[in-house]
This record gives sequence, structure tokens and C-alpha cells, in this order.
Amino acid sequence: MQQNICDSGVNRCVIGAGIGVYLSLHCAMINAHPQSETTADKDEPVMLEVIEIEGRATDLIGIVSSASQGIVGQPEFKYRPLARVGELIEVVPGALATQHSGSGKANQYFLRGFNLDHGTDFSVSVDGIPMNMPSHAHGQGYLDLNSIIPELVDNVEYGKGPYYAEIGDFSAAGYSKMHTMHKLSEGLLKFTGGEFGYYRTVLANSHKLGAGDLLYGTEVNFYDGVWQQPEDLNKYNGMLRYTIDKDDWGLAVNGKAYHSNWTATNQIPERAIDTGAIGLYGSGDPSDGGNSNRYSLSGNFWNRSDAWKNDVNVYALYSDLDLYSNFTGYIDQQNGDQIQQREHRVQLGGNAEHTRYGRWLGFDTDNTVGIQLRHDDIMGLGLNHTQARQLLTTVRQDEVSETSVGLYVKNETHWLEKFRSIAGLRSDFFDFNVDSRTIAVNSGNKGAALLSPKLSFVAGPWQDTDFFINMGYGYHSNDARGATIKIDPVNGDNASAVTPLVWSRGSEVGLRSQVVRGLNTTLALWWLESNSELVFVGDGGTTEPSGKSERYGVEWTNYYKPNDWLTLDADFAFTVAHFVGVAASENHIPNSVGRVISVGTTVDLPSGLFSSLRLRHFGDVPLNETASAWGGGTSIVNLGLGYQQKAYKVEVDLFNLLGSTANDIAYFYGYRLNNEATGSNADGSTDGIIKHPVEPRMVRVTAALRF
Repeated sequence: MQQNICDSGVNRCVIGAGIGVYLSLHCAMINAHPQSETTADKDEPVMLEVIEIEGRATDLIGIVSSASQGIVGQPEFKYRPLARVGELIEVVPGALATQHSGSGKANQYFLRGFNLDHGTDFSVSVDGIPMNMPSHAHGQGYLDLNSIIPELVDNVEYGKGPYYAEIGDFSAAGYSKMHTMHKLSEGLLKFTGGEFGYYRTVLANSHKLGAGDLLYGTEVNFYDGVWQQPEDLNKYNGMLRYTIDKDDWGLAVNGKAYHSNWTATNQIPERAIDTGAIGLYGSGDPSDGGNSNRYSLSGNFWNRSDAWKNDVNVYALYSDLDLYSNFTGYIDQQNGDQIQQREHRVQLGGNAEHTRYGRWLGFDTDNTVGIQLRHDDIMGLGLNHTQARQLLTTVRQDEVSETSVGLYVKNETHWLEKFRSIAGLRSDFFDFNVDSRTIAVNSGNKGAALLSPKLSFVAGPWQDTDFFINMGYGYHSNDARGATIKIDPVNGDNASAVTPLVWSRGSEVGLRSQVVRGLNTTLALWWLESNSELVFVGDGGTTEPSGKSERYGVEWTNYYKPNDWLTLDADFAFTVAHFVGVAASENHIPNSVGRVISVGTTVDLPSGLFSSLRLRHFGDVPLNETASAWGGGTSIVNLGLGYQQKAYKVEVDLFNLLGSTANDIAYFYGYRLNNEATGSNADGSTDGIIKHPVEPRMVRVTAALRF
């Protein structure tokens, strides 16, 4: 792997050269597989296999390239009680989604020992639109899934590790691709009501229009929550999609709109809860919260033959966020520590991929080339000190533009009947431009480039079992503001710029088996190393160092369907994570979850009765590098019960059935309460566990009509 950091002019040349290489490879591949009758007679092309998606029951033997890849379909999570839309991520075995700052904000995600914050190192796309936001006001890779209507998600593809050439930024830990439905077999009108002021309505239907299908869906959601300060969530979603889906070609045009505003209850000191100064569901600053908007338009086109296939998508997106948060209380005893993070963003991009199926030296091969383009204009990218949402001072204000080009090639060769290889090479080029409106010297332009090789071997199947070896490099980008920073905007000290692109490398051995009838099981042993880096901290407007890290673990997933009405699943993930080159007493990675267990059963009887019972557990975690503070483990049990017929469905969901008061998330840092005595830290704060609890036991009732 090779990394080049270059200035803007050189970077444009590199991007141009990269596109030239891509086009040359594309032409070479076309010439390598001419579509003459002679060639067709000599070498029959590999037929494109059409897979019928049945979710985790789908037979992926001989299809996927790692034990950590999979797919989950709508039938599997339509009965799954979802307290919040971000929990869709939890259909990925070993993944967690928590919340600490109100329903309108992106969730906090965890996977493979990473505290992914709000998205760094785990990439998600919806209908080809990347959801992670680079150089975001709140944090790099910010991943907000609130614009998704779960009832309209057709399936979720996923993969873990940096082994996939077509996956780029924010994907060291893994990726997920969500796909919405093309059409509905019948209309849906759904009402949900529950405790703590929860109300939700979904209306969706599709109609034949010309050669295709027009699908529309809307969602309205209100929620106060258990919090002492009502959340007062107002959430609105809309979707309009037109799809033409033929045997050998198809296209889709998809428009979406989302708005949300809310009041947040952020994490508070454990000591304040213990003394009764603040209740378990109390707030340190009742004016926290925000509002968010997202509007997108995208187009997808595909076509295929027995010898090739093409996939193209383009998209345009506008989003904004106005977020108010107080994470440290009243270090400033007069005004409090609330900050405002805000931005307005226009995002344009597209992806194109071409695959050819043929033979080379007598071996069946699939050759793929792809290009991914993205440009973000981020306006009014600001960090302010506020009190009760009123501006006090501006910490920094920037205008940022960021452009990236990703090129990749991938070859899959079947060397033997039961042995194939997948080799890939990805190159990424970035151009960062920052115009600082507060400290001119922090303005600048920087380019960066990175090569990421990938290699996988698959042996099998024997007895319906595949064996995998995977290795590869991945990366995540850093905030553009961190790439050009020279002066800390808070204290005026000199600041070190971050490395724009930070590599990671990993490997994995695993197996996938369906030797037991009805049981789909995978086992993976994996290792991942992330390079030393400096990280831009959006909450402070500056950078902080983070050392090289190493993670390794084991994942065992099981999906068992012994008959038509019963499904059992059990997923186990265990991880060890530590900093490299640091004394063992100080090498713990804060918030690295070492144990994740998810167990569930679903019953869907012919009579119309159904139920779903799920256990979600994550183990205790170190909260600082010395492991002198720990966050306790959390176990949540959810139960869904219902009855359905063709025209209607009624359902009762019980969340947190056992009434746990454990943490949804916990941290360890300095905090000062209002009118609290000066603490031991230099700024007057006192270090301690700062936490946010899971929501208590609650009941929600749903009635749905199909028409």
C-alpha cells in the first residue's frame, strides 16, 4: 500500500491520471472479451446468476467472498420490535446502535471493537446514496438514518472488514447497503401509539404507471419520551419512487424528504444521579436539541446480458443540521457550556460499475471496473458557544468543499471447481478546500491519494460449506478543517494538522455452512490494525492525538429455520482492542465493546398469530485508557405479539421487558454541575462517569390496514 499527500495542483493531475488509468483498463477489458461469434463459440461466458433474496435464509454458498458478508430481508425484521430506526443497523450481526442525545440526532454505533461515534469506519448507503457525511459539523462520518422508513426497506446487504474493492471511505469496520422496495403488493396504513407520548403513522402504496411502478410513502412521528424534559420530537418523512424493472434492464428515480426537530436529554454525571441532584432521566441542560432537514433526488440504471452487466447511479442531496449540546455542564459557571454545531450541505455524486463475464486461459473470470465521484459543498460550517440556544461567541466558522474520486478494479477467477480468488485494487483521490471565516491562517487547500489492495480466497463448497481467507487495506478520511488547521481556535495555540486519509489493514479466516438443513451458520476469526492518526474533534474545533490501534476477535452467527413458522437466530461477537506501542496499563481503547450477543426467536403461525422475542446484550467497556473506569454491561429484552390477516394486523410491542436501568452509553471525562464547587481539573471540572440510561419498560400498540 502506498499513500501520497500532494498539493491541489498535483492532486488534480493525479485525479486526471487516475481517470485515464480507469478508462484504459475499461477498454482493455472490453478488448479482452470481444463479443464475436467466434469467441462465444470457444468460451461460453459465465452466466449471471440471479439470486432470489430470502434474507439470512438466502443460500450464499458459492456467492459471497467472505464469511462476514450477508443479507437481511424485510420478512426477517418486519416482526422485529424497533424502538428507533437506527436499530436497523443491528440486523448486521455484532453491530449496536445506541442513543444519547435525542431521537432526531444520529445514533452512536459500535462494531468490531470500534466506538464508531456517529459513523466513522462503518459506511452505509441507501439506494446508492452514501449516508456518511465527511467534514460534518458534529463529527466525521456522521451517519443519520432517520430519513429511512423501515417498512419500505426491501433488504440490507452487509460486509465486515476492509476486503471489498467497491467500498471506499468510512469502511474499515464494515459496510451496509440498504435498498428500498420497488413496489408494494398492497397498500399500507399503519398507526402506532404508545407510552410517553409516542405516536407514529405510516402510509404507503404503489400503482402501475406506464411501463413501471410508482411507489409513495409517508411517515409522521411524535414522541415526548420518558425524560424529565419532554423530547417533543416532530419527525416527517416522505418518499416517491418510480421504477421500471425488466428482465435485462431497469431504472429508478427516487425522491425523498425528511425533517425533524427535537429537544434532547444528554448524558449526565453518575455522581449527580447518586446524590439525587439530577434524576436518572433528568437533564443537565433542558435547552439542548436541534433540527435537521434532508432532501435527495437520485437515479439508478442497470442493464445486463449473459456476458456483462452495468450499474450506474447519480444523486443530488441537500441537508442541514442545527444541533445544540451541552456535554460538560457548567465549567463556565456564568453561561454554561452549551455549543451549537451547524451546517448547510449540498452533495452531488455518482457511481458507475461495469462487469464482464468470460474466460481467460481456460479459467472462468469476472472482471469489474468502477468509478465513484462525490463532491460536498458545506456552507456555514460553524461551532459556537451558546446559552439556551442563543449565540454568545463563535469558536470557528468555515466554508468547506471536498471532492473525492474512487477508482477500483476487481477480478474473480475460478481456478478449480472448488477454488476461486478475488483480487482488487482501489485508488482514492481527495481534494480539500477550507475557507476559514474566523482565523484566516486556518484556511487552505490539501490533496491526498491512497491505494488499497484487496485479496480473498474461497474454497468449497464441501458438504455445503465454504472456507474463506481475506486480507486488505481500507481507510477513512479525516475532517477537511483538521487537514488545514494551524491555530487552535479555542486557546490560540499552534495546532498540528491531521493526516487527511488514514489507512487500516485487516485479515480474516472464516467459514459459511448450511450442512444442517435449515441452519445458516458462519464463523470468522479476524484482525484489524488502524494507523496512528490525529482526529479533528468537531465538539471542540481542534485536533487530538490517537495512537495506532489493533483489534482482533471472533464472530459466530446462526440463523435456523426448522420449519415454515419458526425462526431462531443467535449471533455472538467477541473482540479484544488495544493501542499499540503503549504500556499495557494505558493501552485500553475507551468504549471498545468486547462482547455483543443477540438472540431471537420469531413465530409466524398459519392462523395469523405471530411473536418475536429478542435479547440484545453488550458487555462492560473500559471508559478510559487506564481502565480505571468501566461502563457496566447492558441487556435488553424486547417482545412483540400480534395477529394478522390479509387485510389487517394488530401488534403489541413491549420494549425493555425486564425493566433494565442500565446505560445506553457511558463516558469518562470532566464535568461540572451548576453551582458545584471547583473540581480537581485545571478547568474546574471533576472527572467521572457521564452516562445516559436506556429507556424504561414501555408498551406500543400498532394497528395496520392493507388495501
